[in-house]
Amino acid sequence: MEKPKTVKLTAGDRTFYICVNAFLIFIGLVIAIPMISTISTSVTPNGYIGTTFDKFFLMPWKWDKAAYQALLGNAGFLLAFWNSIKIMVFGVITALSLTIPMSYCMSVQDLPGRKILNYFVLVPYLFNIGVIPTYLVVTNLHLTNHLASIFLPGAIGTYNCLIMRGFFEGIPESLKESARIDGAAEWYVLLSIILPLSKPIIMTIGLYYAVSFWNDFMHALLYLNESYLQPLPILLRNILMGSSMNETLDVNAFGSASVQSIKAASVFLSAIPMMMAYPFIQKYFTKGTMLGSVKG
Repeated sequence: MEKPKTVKLTAGDRTFYICVNAFLIFIGLVIAIPMISTISTSVTPNGYIGTTFDKFFLMPWKWDKAAYQALLGNAGFLLAFWNSIKIMVFGVITALSLTIPMSYCMSVQDLPGRKILNYFVLVPYLFNIGVIPTYLVVTNLHLTNHLASIFLPGAIGTYNCLIMRGFFEGIPESLKESARIDGAAEWYVLLSIILPLSKPIIMTIGLYYAVSFWNDFMHALLYLNESYLQPLPILLRNILMGSSMNETLDVNAFGSASVQSIKAASVFLSAIPMMMAYPFIQKYFTKGTMLGSVKG
């Protein structure tokens, strides 16, 4: 049996691949080194004397779990973590429930007033109204000191809506028309035909919203005045900036761990939910983004 012919790489091709691999290795190091440094700092024993290099490569038998035990045993940290979980979950559900119908309406070619609807969505994306008008709207709706004030103002992201609209426009029109000929209403077309085919874009946009709501700091700072409502970003800000800004930071509440270990552990713990979610959504991520950008 004749062996398949292989294409020989030229010197230019080899140079290109070497440069690409070197660039990817550099990007990987840029991402990995701060994360490794954060983890090593979080497990450094209180009072440990050593160089930065020693702390960076601290051996496992020298690790100290006091920072993690202190954070996970602190009621305030657990409450803030739970508040962030609720904001993210209800925020993603609300945002997708509003973004999907809006995007579908924008993708229907023969919808009366479709162009006006597209301009209505696009104009706020180009011209931001600012913080003060948004604050007045939220306060007049009596959403202050309510977790909904974090995700309702940004429940429909214009960028996400446009990407999803492009994905819906890429679905063959014949699939929709066949259902309409059989007498199906538009809501049935959306639920039974469009959504089963839109899993990649739904997962992608859901990840966008999840990251946005999980890391939302400004809205929580503006609208949540009660301490029992503060999400994780506010607590992290108090931990990270408390000592440097001379603000009250009850270090004793976190046990015997050092302040630096507490800071590093809190940063690492706050990143774990997104790190756990990304591998499950990664296979949809590129496909959903690229398909959603075909039309627009």
